[in-house]
Amino acid sequence: MKIICVGMNYAEHCKELSSSASNSKELVIFLKPDSALLQGGRPFFIPDHCPEPDYETELVVRVSRLGKYIAPRFAHRYYDAVTVGIDFTNRELQKQMRAKGLPWEICKGFDSSAVVGRFVELPAPIQQLDFHLDIDGQTVQTGNTADMTTTVDDIIAYASQFFTLKMGDLIFTGTPAGVGKVRINQHLEGYLNDDKLLDFFVR
Repeated sequence: MKIICVGMNYAEHCKELSSSASNSKELVIFLKPDSALLQGGRPFFIPDHCPEPDYETELVVRVSRLGKYIAPRFAHRYYDAVTVGIDFTNRELQKQMRAKGLPWEICKGFDSSAVVGRFVELPAPIQQLDFHLDIDGQTVQTGNTADMTTTVDDIIAYASQFFTLKMGDLIFTGTPAGVGKVRINQHLEGYLNDDKLLDFFVR
C-alpha cells in the first residue's frame, strides 16, 4: 500500500503559503510511506522533531483496482470510497528544505503523519463535496472539491503514468486554505458534508 499526496491543489492555499507553485501548471506529487498511516481514531503523538506540526485537511480517495496509464474518462472506475484525512506537516523544516532546493519527504512522511477517517461510499459527485475540520468544537478549515485546481480523476490519470495504482492505495487530494498548528490535548473532528468521519486527539 502506498500513499500518494497532491500538493498545492487549491489556489487559496497556495496564496496563504505565498507559494510560486500557484503559478505552475505542473501537478505536485509526493509520497508518504505506509508507516505514516494513522487510522481507527488512534491519537496522534506530536513527534520530538516537530513540536508544532501543521494540520492540512483533505479529501482522501481509496483506490479499488489495479491500474496503469489510466485515461481521465475511466479514472472514476478506480476508486470506491472516500474519507477526510489530515496531512501533518513539519512546516518550518519544509521551508528550510525548499529554500535549499532539497527534497522534503521528511517534512511530510514522518510516522503517523497521514491520518485517515472512516471510509464511505461516494455520497455525491466527487467534485461537489464539502468537507471541514473542527478543533475542540470550532471549525478551523473548510473546503469544497469544486475548488480543486486538478480534479480527482485527472490526479489519478496523472499519477498512474508514473506509479501503478493498486487496490488499497490512498490518494490525499490537497488541502484548501486554513491550515494551522495543533497542540497537545486538542480534539480533531473531520466532516464530509455533515457526516463525521474523522475523530482523534493530539497527545
